[in-house]
Amino acid sequence: MTEGSERKLRGYEKSLPIALLRAREATMRRFKPHVDAHGLTIQQWRVIRALADSGPLDSKTLAARCVIMPPSLTRIFRALEARGLIRAEEAEDARRHVVALTGAGRALHDRMAGASEAIYAGIEAAFGAEKMAALLALLVELREVAEAMPEEGRPPGGNSASEAARR
Repeated sequence: MTEGSERKLRGYEKSLPIALLRAREATMRRFKPHVDAHGLTIQQWRVIRALADSGPLDSKTLAARCVIMPPSLTRIFRALEARGLIRAEEAEDARRHVVALTGAGRALHDRMAGASEAIYAGIEAAFGAEKMAALLALLVELREVAEAMPEEGRPPGGNSASEAARR
């Protein structure tokens, strides 16, 4: 679409970003009381889950995996370290910040995992296991397609001059 074109904007109720936000909020409301009861934020729980699933990770990988902006991740690290739930690990590259769960962090994850899985199972049972699997596959595909699309002001292939300079 070119600047000045007269294409009508789709209706608000048919907006993909709004539909995704509403679905996210509706599902997160199911998990939030459980996470709150353990004195965590949803973002802190995502970090704990990612570390429990993968073992030690660097901050860049954690930010991408947990969908958390780096400045927020720094605050999350401080809070989780203060509670003794994560610790810094030595990395081969001193410029990288690698963290891992402590024994207390692993124990908290293990205490929370069963109830978290039960909440997920309840959502899946209400929605349907086949529909849930299909939805998750479609969301992965949508993300991959959207990430592969050229962004405004970028050439096809997705590389801007600043991205090329960082390589």
